[in-house]
Parts: sequence; C-alpha cells; structure tokens
Amino acid sequence: MTQEEIDDLDSGLEDEASPEASSSSSSSSSGANSAAYNEETGEINWECPCLGGMAHGPCGEQFRESFTCFVRSEEEPKGIECVESFKAMQSCFRDHPEIYGGEPDVPCFNSS
Repeated sequence: MTQEEIDDLDSGLEDEASPEASSSSSSSSSGANSAAYNEETGEINWECPCLGGMAHGPCGEQFRESFTCFVRSEEEPKGIECVESFKAMQSCFRDHPEIYGGEPDVPCFNSS
C-alpha cells in the first residue's frame, strides 16, 4: 500500500465519519455503500468499497486486525499502539507480491 493509498483511506474515513456521511450511510439499504466505520455503533463494514477489498484475500486477517486497531485507537499519535499489527500486515503483503504489488512504498514501515 502506497502512502497515497493510506492518505486516501484516512481521508475517506474522516469524510465518512462526518454527520452528513453518517446520515446518508444509515439511509442506504446496501451495506457496501455505507462507511467503513460507524463511530456510533463501533461496527466496521468490511464490504465498504473504500477498503478496496483489503479485508479479504491472503492478508485479510492482518488487514482487519490493523484497521480495527487503528480506527479504535485513542492514543496519540493515532494508531501508535498498532505498529506491530501493521508490520505483520506489511510482511504478509511482501509474501504475496502477485496480489499486493510487492514492496509497499510506506517509508515509516520499511525496516533498515
């Protein structure tokens, strides 16, 4: 996952967490059209198109663990306690370059 994809995901989560997005999401009858994370209920919609199918596939478990940790994080900076799960996810991505495109371009997770 590139830094741009991470930024897009963060931006999408912020947009979807807005009251306008919540009200339009809750009026939608299709689960795939609603936000990825509902702050009111704490539920995560793994079918949200904004997640790009990452919740499924060979690294789906690692993605779900990392994403869940991040959205529920109350630490500053947000998600700091999730670093190990993100490293595990990155390792899984490396193990499946045919699906995830090889080495992710995320400098803060690349080890030296």
